[in-house]
Amino acid sequence: MNIFLIGYRGSGKSTVSRRLGELLAWPSVDADSELEQRAGKSIKDIFAAGGESAFRELEIRVIGDLASRDKHVIALGGGAILHEVNRKAIAGRGPVVWLRASPETLYARINADPTTEERRPNLTAQGGVDEIRTLLEQRTPQYRACADITVDVNRLDPDEIARQILASLSKRKLL
Repeated sequence: MNIFLIGYRGSGKSTVSRRLGELLAWPSVDADSELEQRAGKSIKDIFAAGGESAFRELEIRVIGDLASRDKHVIALGGGAILHEVNRKAIAGRGPVVWLRASPETLYARINADPTTEERRPNLTAQGGVDEIRTLLEQRTPQYRACADITVDVNRLDPDEIARQILASLSKRKLL
């Protein structure tokens, strides 16, 4: 069994996965970082060289590999659940936790991350908070459908989020 964290970029998946891993004494892994390591280049460079389709093909392989592990906390990329192959790879392999945040919170967090510009491309011509709103509108049904647990992360720090996830998993007997 694993625990999978899903949500939009900037929702805190990477940081929360580390905190949750520490609380459980499980390894944590960030699928996007793993993908970059395997590719030897940033997501932005993968998009520039081969477009989103090249990135999504690599993502499918990485998620398939990560989902086969046991007792890991895995932070998936923001768009990972858009592909049925990825949804099938994580189905039945452990609880899925959606870290949900408002577009304004996500925008502020993304802008505060000094690595955003060098590692992550805009996904639409809009960019900014308008891009986030547009993509959230598209992705929310998939996030909702995949999630066993949803945590509103707007006003919580990573430690509070991790503790809330553990409490929810325990209460629902998912851990």
